[in-house]
Amino acid sequence: MQEEHLEKAISAAIRAGYQVDKATFDFMSTLPNIVDPQELMMSVIRQMEDLSEKPMFVDSALLKSEAEKRLQEFESERPKFAEPSSTEEGKAALFQPYAKEVNSDLKVIEDPTHNIQSGATLQDYTDYFRDRFRRVSRLLRQRLDVREATSIPEALKSSNKRKTKIICIVMEKRESKRGIFLNVEDLEATATVYMPLNGKNPAANKVRSVPLDQVICIDVVKAKNNLLVAEDLLLPDLPNRKPNKAPVAAHAALISDLHIGSKMFMEKELRRFILWLKGDFGDEKARLLAGHVKYIIIAGDVVDGVGIYPQQIDELVIKDIYKQYSAAAAILQDIPDYIDIVIIPGNHDGTRRALPQPAIQRKYAEPLYEAREIFSVGNPSVVSFNGVNILITHGTGLDDIIASLPGMSFQDPSKAMTLLLQCRHLAPTYGQRTPLAADKRDFLVIDNLPDVFHAGHIHTMKYGLYRGTVIVNSGAWQRQTEYQKELGHIPNPGIVPIVNLETLEVIPVDFRGS
Repeated sequence: MQEEHLEKAISAAIRAGYQVDKATFDFMSTLPNIVDPQELMMSVIRQMEDLSEKPMFVDSALLKSEAEKRLQEFESERPKFAEPSSTEEGKAALFQPYAKEVNSDLKVIEDPTHNIQSGATLQDYTDYFRDRFRRVSRLLRQRLDVREATSIPEALKSSNKRKTKIICIVMEKRESKRGIFLNVEDLEATATVYMPLNGKNPAANKVRSVPLDQVICIDVVKAKNNLLVAEDLLLPDLPNRKPNKAPVAAHAALISDLHIGSKMFMEKELRRFILWLKGDFGDEKARLLAGHVKYIIIAGDVVDGVGIYPQQIDELVIKDIYKQYSAAAAILQDIPDYIDIVIIPGNHDGTRRALPQPAIQRKYAEPLYEAREIFSVGNPSVVSFNGVNILITHGTGLDDIIASLPGMSFQDPSKAMTLLLQCRHLAPTYGQRTPLAADKRDFLVIDNLPDVFHAGHIHTMKYGLYRGTVIVNSGAWQRQTEYQKELGHIPNPGIVPIVNLETLEVIPVDFRGS
């Protein structure tokens, strides 16, 4: 992740005997993903070491100059989208897509569509959370440092000052000046856990960053009056591992949030993307990249829907959801037929709002199903492209994470997505913005280890890497809405992250034009 590289960059400067002022730190914090802060800092340090007089602070002018060089190098190498001077016939003759010769290898590994059995009674929700507790507990016990964890009743029966570990679900958090109180429970009992705030306790920040209703392991010490004092906290997390990579150089284009039907829908830019896929747009380097695209994932909100939020009707150019899907079909049918398309629903699509969502209902989207072959699956789903496992979710669970936990923002959804991977759950908290259905099984638990984690919903294209998993939020095809203006949220739509499945490199391609 970019944040980890920034921390390492600052540490490298300090170890080399330099100080970093606030202006330099702020500049490095805003570096785009294409510039590695750690590599940039090491380059600047090497240059400063050659100076006759060693400065006290990192040279900010030199740092900015080196960053600018890297950005210019990136711009010179990235695909250009000005029309070439050759004729349309000449361009067609030159375009020989590599992906057309690659055999499709698409497998649906997880799809909740035909297994949803939602209930509405108190017992149904009790069964749902019991299933979550058992499933996440099993993931926790795969960690060597959790295997000896015991139950809450056993911890409460232990002698004073004895250390142990418990697996529990967080029901409530309360913070005072001296510490943080957690109300937790397991399948047998409840307990109060106290995390003291003495000094700079790093474990306290872990507690602050844990969502409600998340299953965790806590290192505790038995105190008087059945109080458990926390020393550390562990999440299920992903193990460090090498991800799967494809044996061929097939690429996947990850998009979401088309919002067809909205007045802010960027139709010109989306059609430019499709022209690019057909080899009819861009220079030679751009078309070479386009020719490697074998798969497209649309992670929800194909259309803007109707009645999704108050006064939405005033922001619609197509006020009928059936006609919205007809318009979507007319656009998507132009995508070359050798490219496989996977679609999941979002909160604006024609299916239920509560998670998990079944695939978009055919009764709303018949034209979409008839226009071309698509793989329509539920939210969330796991698919495999040439052996690369991709976890797809629309991303509504990110709303609660960003709104309720420190250090999260709509401008960098990759941070919130990383936390969901650490939690091994796509929407832990019940009763806030994200509606959860009481299914017999919690389909939002991340059982499979994803090589790529793809979400949308936030309308901010951002990507990163966490423990072997490529994290991609795919942005949108909708200009800033009035609601986003009120929130001060500035999206960056019209940028498509392309994933090289052979290397897992992410290549952002901007279709916004000048």
